[in-house]
Amino acid sequence: MIDRNTDYGRLVVGEKMDLFAEAVRLVVTHHQQNQSPNFTWAFTGGSTPQAWYDWAAATDAIPSEVLMHTHFTVSDERCVPLSSEDSNFGNAERKLLAPAEIPVEHRHPWVVAYEPEAAAEAYRRTMQLLNPPGKAYDACFLGMGDDAHTASFFPGSPLLGADGDLFFAAIDTPQKGWRLTVTPTGLRASGLIVVMALGAGKAPALKRVFEGDEALADVPAKVLGTCAEKTVWLVDHAAAADLTG
Repeated sequence: MIDRNTDYGRLVVGEKMDLFAEAVRLVVTHHQQNQSPNFTWAFTGGSTPQAWYDWAAATDAIPSEVLMHTHFTVSDERCVPLSSEDSNFGNAERKLLAPAEIPVEHRHPWVVAYEPEAAAEAYRRTMQLLNPPGKAYDACFLGMGDDAHTASFFPGSPLLGADGDLFFAAIDTPQKGWRLTVTPTGLRASGLIVVMALGAGKAPALKRVFEGDEALADVPAKVLGTCAEKTVWLVDHAAAADLTG
């Protein structure tokens, strides 16, 4: 695998299965080094995480001591029922958490039955109970869209300019409706951030993040430059094809 440091975090380029395994290794190592009484791990949405869940469940990739001593959540969520195929936590639960028999008390979805602002506040209270002051998550997984969005920071998102120093927020996104999301401040308050970007469709966006000169408002994933020291990008060769560095 290619491995180098950048202004936006450590960049690891390799084959899909190797990257899936590296994602586990990163979190397991962080778990071993940070013996938090309540280790918190936030997953994300999209097709790549779902493929990772399938792989992790089929291969028993995550050690049982990590599975049984971790509190699971998602870094952003759509305001849909958990039963929906569009639910980030619902997919994680169906594909990984339920098959792994994770205790219900270690599963922490956003409370999508509430109105968005109330859901965000309820989630803040839950995370405050699980984490020590000043921490959002121990480990946070993210993806990146073809438009270079990450979490629920879409181009032009006001959260990129001001998030009120809150770790979590509700945001009404144009054409996409209300979302619940970790904020830029919340990312900076996380212990480890792992971004998986796979496939040729991600190549233009990765080029814009790592080598482009567009503003943060237009390329939201550039926000990871504010927490580069804790961020690892796991990228396959197709996604990295346009990078020159």
